[in-house]
Amino acid sequence: MLSSDVINQEVSSRVSVAAAEARGPKQLFFLFTIIIILRLLLSDHGPESTLRSPVGCCENMSSAHLSTVDGTDRLCVSERAQYVPSPVLHLRQLPTDTSEQEVVDLALPFGRVSKLITLRTKNQAFLEMASEEAAVTMVNYYASAPPTIRNQPVFIQYSTHRELKTDNLTNQRALQAISMATVHSGNMGSSEGRGLIPAPSAVLRIIVENLFYPVTLEVLQQIFSKFGSVLKIITFTRNNQFQALLQFSDAVHAQHAKASLDGQNIYNSCCTLRIDFSKLSALNVKYNNDKSRDFTRADLPSGELDPAGAAAATFGVALPPYGAAAFPPSFHQHTGLPVTAVPGSLMSSPRMALQVAPPAGHSVLLVSNLDPERVSPHCLFILFGVYGDVQRVKILFNKKENALVQMSDATQAQLAMSHLNGQRLHGNVIRVTLSKHPVVQLPRGGAGPEEQTLTQDFSGSALHRFKKPGSKNFNNIFPPSATLHLSNIPSSVGEDSLKDLFSSRGFAVKAFKFFQKDRKMALLQLGSVEEAVEALIALHDQHLDHNQHLRVSFSKSTI
Repeated sequence: MLSSDVINQEVSSRVSVAAAEARGPKQLFFLFTIIIILRLLLSDHGPESTLRSPVGCCENMSSAHLSTVDGTDRLCVSERAQYVPSPVLHLRQLPTDTSEQEVVDLALPFGRVSKLITLRTKNQAFLEMASEEAAVTMVNYYASAPPTIRNQPVFIQYSTHRELKTDNLTNQRALQAISMATVHSGNMGSSEGRGLIPAPSAVLRIIVENLFYPVTLEVLQQIFSKFGSVLKIITFTRNNQFQALLQFSDAVHAQHAKASLDGQNIYNSCCTLRIDFSKLSALNVKYNNDKSRDFTRADLPSGELDPAGAAAATFGVALPPYGAAAFPPSFHQHTGLPVTAVPGSLMSSPRMALQVAPPAGHSVLLVSNLDPERVSPHCLFILFGVYGDVQRVKILFNKKENALVQMSDATQAQLAMSHLNGQRLHGNVIRVTLSKHPVVQLPRGGAGPEEQTLTQDFSGSALHRFKKPGSKNFNNIFPPSATLHLSNIPSSVGEDSLKDLFSSRGFAVKAFKFFQKDRKMALLQLGSVEEAVEALIALHDQHLDHNQHLRVSFSKSTI
């Protein structure tokens, strides 16, 4: 490849000869055409050399003439790959409608961002770091761990520009995003943008909301290991929420994972990650089992499968054992899961899901320790229907304290088991496990009336909560609680009528509140979780007025 000096000398000599012989406007026009062609041929840079030609004029643009956010037509948005370090970085392939905050979040772990220009129509952005050292650190890091926004890879390179000039009047939104990010990052001001700014901790605290599918330690390791080496994980349930503590080998990896995954859905429309930095600097894991894992210590014992004990050693507080909202020991999911599409029954969410393969297995549950005098197929259909669409229920003829409940699929069975195992129903603590039966068989023709009554087929029921793809019910699945969510309330039914309805069935209402913006919904609080479970069974689908029936589910809120 010819050097730039040789190219310029060659072009100048040929231009001089052509200019001396040129006569008239047509020949001058032809001369300028020859100049452009010569630069293309002699530079040997391929098609991208046009970006450096007088036509592209990108590199020759002075920093004083750089465009603002509202005038991007003069700012080069198709720079060729640059290997000369610069404080200004060029980001490409951004998701549509990417916010300034999301762009700044990618840069915050590496230093202070001084200026930002977003080119929304081009899905590109330019940002200027406070120092060239910070920009170099950022580019080098993302070369080995490509960044993502909303699960879409983003390309980052050095810009040919050394400085960005922005109009303060038209770029307020970008500057505000920088200011907000600086405040949230804590210690940004003292580093002056030199090198890598340390994240608060290498340990992340993770909360999973809208828990429709079970989320296990292995699923978390599969997701977060894409951003760095995961050393330790502890999972537990607190405040009726599935939570985890996850330790990276480096705080930078933790910062990158938080910026990329916070607010993402593991599965479409559900299992939303809420991520913060933990106050802990390291995790103390004593056992390797389904609830805690030290990936650096294969020699640790499995111990008793008790997340409360393992977590208490780390937190210094007691956590609830297996029961409501905790995943039972019978659920296992191994590493190496194929990354496949989520079932078509779930609608894609606005934020792209991480597309981890949902668990597989049987869809039939064995429910034991029931009260034979009070339990019925309809009772179990309503209760288990909070967590999936129940197809069939069979109370065993010779062991009426046991029943089989068939859900629509294995994931719904896992969800129901995780929330209802250990709950109290009719005064008994019920046990929910996976059954060895693949389906619930309907009674044969010769079965007696009692046996036929004990088995019910609900496959065509109008009370299925999840039969519509993308239903809002997917986002409102919570463990049993003393607070019930009431919906589909007619305008003719007031607070006193609803309180009287529950009181007439023997339930003492402790508190009640209509939704301020929608009086078709309300919260009603009872004295205990067990009482709320029985109230839901008794009053879900209760006829209220005309053709409207009450809808009852569990709420995560309190009054």
